[in-house]
Amino acid sequence: MIENRRMRAALAAAATNCVIFDLEGIRMQYDSLRSELPGVEIRFALKSCPVDEVLAALAERGAGFDAASLNEIQQALRTGVPVERVHFGNTIKSNQQIAEASRLGIRDFATDSLEDVEAIAEYAAGASVFCRLSTDGDGALWGLSRKFGCSGTDALAILQRAESRGLNAAGLSVHVGSQQMKAKGWQKALSAMAETVCSLRAKGIILNYINLGGGLPALGYTDRSGRSLVPPLNDIFAAIRTGMKEIKRAAGKDLHFIIEPGRYLVADQGAIKAQVIRMTTRQLPNGERQYWLYISCGKFSGLYETDALQFRLVFPSNAAAEYVPAMIAGPTCDSDDVFPHENGLIYVPRDLQSGDPVWILSCGAYSISYMMKGFNGFEPLLTTTVQHKENSWRTGTRYPMRQLLPEFETRRLNGGLEK
Repeated sequence: MIENRRMRAALAAAATNCVIFDLEGIRMQYDSLRSELPGVEIRFALKSCPVDEVLAALAERGAGFDAASLNEIQQALRTGVPVERVHFGNTIKSNQQIAEASRLGIRDFATDSLEDVEAIAEYAAGASVFCRLSTDGDGALWGLSRKFGCSGTDALAILQRAESRGLNAAGLSVHVGSQQMKAKGWQKALSAMAETVCSLRAKGIILNYINLGGGLPALGYTDRSGRSLVPPLNDIFAAIRTGMKEIKRAAGKDLHFIIEPGRYLVADQGAIKAQVIRMTTRQLPNGERQYWLYISCGKFSGLYETDALQFRLVFPSNAAAEYVPAMIAGPTCDSDDVFPHENGLIYVPRDLQSGDPVWILSCGAYSISYMMKGFNGFEPLLTTTVQHKENSWRTGTRYPMRQLLPEFETRRLNGGLEK
């Protein structure tokens, strides 16, 4: 049963393909995070869901924003959030981007290199910087361990250079990897951060804050074999709270803490209304026939993250039908637009017809972000937000759960999804 009646009603009522966001569910998730980490400032990772209505709902709740580009900075500021609650969280940025961000009022910049510090000093004189430490990403679906971050030794040199150039060496940050499934990932990262804080303190660099980064996991995914991904959230939050205490001891003072959740706040509060394009069979080289299901949403229209996980599917018009194993593919004329199937085919209703609805759950994170505009001539999906206060929903524009559970459990053939 889908417990979220708002979402179910919106999915059922949607007349066209769209991504639906439950704003009240997002608010509740935000409040839940505040209760788990009291006193920690929440800055939403805007890249995970650049939808104006979602950002406005979070800003009204008190959230700030982690922005990774000038466009994201401008979108964050349009919510009316105070500029001091927005930081430029991308360590890779041009001189022109730094200068324009500074002109917009941004005074807080992520960094991980001496060269970037020099540019910030020149184009955003007197700004604050926080240095991102690298992690191994172990335990995360996406480790994020290569492109960003530096060693503790390099961080010391970077922040010393920042101070010598008139910048405020304000903090450290870390990212344990996206959809981090292990509490140990946080333990290792925050312990390493405490060591770096201690080294900085010994050199006379006293930090103002610690940015705990992103990585908090969503609950509604399955892995590529169809098994539910069940992160140990209680252990993760306990590890974060313990790590914060360790860092405070290393600093010898109280510190302000920031966290940058993305998918944790929005993934399970979003779903896609799609439809069947065609259900057919093909003959394999061995003579057997294989079912193929083509749907209106695929890798290039919101489901890019099927490289590492699977989204739960609901076929609301066919709940009592006979199920058969099938390959599932998106609508584009691209052979990569196929759901991964290495661990078995996905079971779907045998009697699916063109136009039958398909609900794709836990799509609130990165579906809009990864949606290609104009690929093969396909337009991005519309967005629809469920407005709880009015008990209604409204359709938004095109953009370049825990409470949302399927009506039936699924698994795969050979360890995958099946009714």
